[in-house]
Amino acid sequence: MPYTVKRSSRAKHIRIEVRVKTGLIVVVPVLYNVEELPDLLREKKRWILDKLAKYGKGHPLAAEKEIKNGDFIPYLGRHMKVVERHDPRMADSVKLEKNWLLLNLGSRNSRLNLVVEWWYRQQAEILIKKRVAELCPRLGVTYGRLTIRGAKTRWGSCSRKSNLNFNWKLMMAPEPVIDYVIIHELAHLKEMNHSKKFWELVAEYCPQWRKHKRWLKEHEAELAAKLSG
Repeated sequence: MPYTVKRSSRAKHIRIEVRVKTGLIVVVPVLYNVEELPDLLREKKRWILDKLAKYGKGHPLAAEKEIKNGDFIPYLGRHMKVVERHDPRMADSVKLEKNWLLLNLGSRNSRLNLVVEWWYRQQAEILIKKRVAELCPRLGVTYGRLTIRGAKTRWGSCSRKSNLNFNWKLMMAPEPVIDYVIIHELAHLKEMNHSKKFWELVAEYCPQWRKHKRWLKEHEAELAAKLSG
């Protein structure tokens, strides 16, 4: 779920705000370790989803055409059929079963778009962190922090402080394409440019990088239209 972090010298505790124009804002004390935020937001998931559903603004999926029961949405290069269920005894949940995406909405305020995006982000954290952990030793690199975000124009980025950022929408792409993006950013830990040496490094660990780069270029508009506002 996209959110903006604001550090405040006045803040003694974490404060979560949902605003109509700007969406989810998390205000933290100056010295707070932001790596702990994903766990905190998962604990507050129910409250956050209720607030976002109430306002219906400032949120990528909320602003786009609503996902409906029976729609097909991409996941790891496959198209999954959305099967909606309503069981108030259970929390909002998403379950993969063959080519179906089974979504349970436990509250009248729950919205498919918000629940699906939350699930995509969880899956991105699991898969991308796992692949980064496996690929780093092969490339002989280490990184500072890894964050899953919802950038509109970038699939991934690497900062000069060795922090990695990846777009949760990568979960719509085939796994070899996701690996290409990860290898691309890990290569930047050695070469902070797009020189010949950089592309040689990418090619060493991802021989079909041109094919995967082309796939992203050809599908980025389609994927953005499906699941972002």
